[in-house]
Amino acid sequence: MTAGKSFHGGIHPPYNKQATAALPIVDAAPPKTVVIPLHQHTGAPCEPLVKVGDEVKLGQKIGESQSFVSAPVHASVSGKVTAIEARPHPGSGLVQAVVIESDGLDTPDPGMVPAGDVAALSPEEIRKIIRAAGIVGLGGAAFPTAVKVSPPPGKAIDTVVLNGAECEPYLTADHRVMLEDPAAVIYGLRALMQACGAPRGMIAVEDNKPDAIEALQKSLSAADGIQIVVLHTKYPQGSEKQLVWACLEREVPSGGLPLDVGVVVSNVGTAAAVAQAIQSGKPLYERVVTVTGSAVAKPQNLRVRIGTSFADLIEQCGGLTDAGKVINGGPMMGIAQSSLDVPVIKGTSGILCLKRGEIIREQPTACLKCGRCVENCPMHLMPLWIAAYAERALHDEAERLNAMDCVECGCCSYICPARRPLVQAIRLSKYEIAARRRQAQAKKS
Repeated sequence: MTAGKSFHGGIHPPYNKQATAALPIVDAAPPKTVVIPLHQHTGAPCEPLVKVGDEVKLGQKIGESQSFVSAPVHASVSGKVTAIEARPHPGSGLVQAVVIESDGLDTPDPGMVPAGDVAALSPEEIRKIIRAAGIVGLGGAAFPTAVKVSPPPGKAIDTVVLNGAECEPYLTADHRVMLEDPAAVIYGLRALMQACGAPRGMIAVEDNKPDAIEALQKSLSAADGIQIVVLHTKYPQGSEKQLVWACLEREVPSGGLPLDVGVVVSNVGTAAAVAQAIQSGKPLYERVVTVTGSAVAKPQNLRVRIGTSFADLIEQCGGLTDAGKVINGGPMMGIAQSSLDVPVIKGTSGILCLKRGEIIREQPTACLKCGRCVENCPMHLMPLWIAAYAERALHDEAERLNAMDCVECGCCSYICPARRPLVQAIRLSKYEIAARRRQAQAKKS
């Protein structure tokens, strides 16, 4: 075990994990109906492989895309397809989805078979298994994992870092996965290392999770080529660029990715899903979700079928009391919901339910030029100036100040004494800059 450094900037918000950190993962009740969006990942959406009236089996592939940057989706119950239509999505408005009414039998798809021991598989075979299983990053970004472990020519990967920091307040799903199934996390990491030819693996865990660190350490063998890196507890320690610096002191270049410095970063839950895909042929049709917050009666860590509604999960946790806000994810980077009629997707790590009294809607005042947002920005940016340009639609100026390097962690908004919505303004400017870049690229082609 080694003690890793931290990173520049960051904040220390109240972590509020005590309600669920000691609660074991339990299976959520099987849903009667699931709504499975055909776009749950970074990249191209899937096209449906089924039609209304079809009978499907648990784990059957129901959506696929031929695009390289994409991931298929699978049925999380067996039953009948009752609709293929636009439905509310917890992060993207309306998205085409496959609606399945469960038959209550969970009849498994016959294609779910073990692939054998990872040591006997080639890198290409591992990548194909990961792709076929629809595995994406489970930390929130939902980037297709098969793409991550397929570095382009000239990009040699020497280290795979597993993100076990779980720095977002309230959430404990990753903590419980590391604590309860460390062998799967390590097995999955070995598979990811083999897939991209990396001789070294690291599991990065914040020092507020000593039980998870101990469980992982006990499951390691000297032959694994894996070490545990203990990180200082600080937000956003789990952001991949900050994680690469903390573990390896390598700086990812502006506009670049960890692979530009020889690193692949993945989530501990993702690694466990890779292990399941190899060992049992199980695609990614369920995940662990933390349902927590003061407005929910019985916080829990639940193993949830993809497509289960927020309303159903919250009801299993005793329902809501005086709810003021329900968030998909955590309080720093999560997205507030206008309805509970949205499904759990692959990127749903938590459902946070807060009482009305906890929601403080403060009016922003003029910038004080105090510099706190600059001091605490983990990306060495100038949030006050980028946001000022964004608010005036001066997006070229915002781009020149490297607005696209913003990881949208929210440290600037959190620390601002004038309560200015800095990250929200920067996010809008990033959207405009990206749209302009797409238009320019389209003109060239």
